[in-house]
Amino acid sequence: MNPDVAVDLSIWELFKNAHIVVQLVIVGLLAASVWSWAIIIEKLFLFAKARKETDKFEQVFWSGQSLDELYQALAQRRNVGMAALFVAAMREWKRSTERESGEAATRPMPGVQLRVEKVMDVTISREVERLERRLTFLATVGSTAPFVGLFGTVWGIMTSFQAIATTKNTSLAVVAPGIAEALFATALGLLAAIPAVIFYNKFNAEVGRHAARLEGFADEFSAILSRQIDKSM
Repeated sequence: MNPDVAVDLSIWELFKNAHIVVQLVIVGLLAASVWSWAIIIEKLFLFAKARKETDKFEQVFWSGQSLDELYQALAQRRNVGMAALFVAAMREWKRSTERESGEAATRPMPGVQLRVEKVMDVTISREVERLERRLTFLATVGSTAPFVGLFGTVWGIMTSFQAIATTKNTSLAVVAPGIAEALFATALGLLAAIPAVIFYNKFNAEVGRHAARLEGFADEFSAILSRQIDKSM
């Protein structure tokens, strides 16, 4: 190969001339990066919506509106977050404080507060599970993509040495393509891993904050029910 001939190191040429193993690594990393960004965008909207709905519900809940009226308004639709927590707790409360005829019982059934708290715990767990869905993929990409890219790098370096051995030529025209495709695989591994790690940590913190708000509301609502029980004794 003439060392004076210009070597095309464009991304497409690097991919086209790369070994099949390196090509598979590049395609896999690109797919992982695209899917990671799809999850990231979806989660950004999800958490923004969750914060907005929680703020709106808390405003309505503490506005002084009757809990029965609020329950009737929410029970007819699908709820998530704090609204779902409230509806689940109120549904269990009504089951324990109303007779089969639908009339209010003289006093709540024994253990009603414990059952309501259990229902709220289950609802919080489901809400956290909903928010954490697909975050495991971000964690997996963040931890494995650099190593996958490194694998492509090692294979590209091996290709370079094989080219040197075959041509018995150590010119840049012989060595550069293999090294370039090796570094390209490393770059893609980091490109996939860095956003995945950053947003995985961010979303984990968001889940923790949202769970803390739900648990705080559950404690406050449990206190309200406890006072209601004491009044009916």
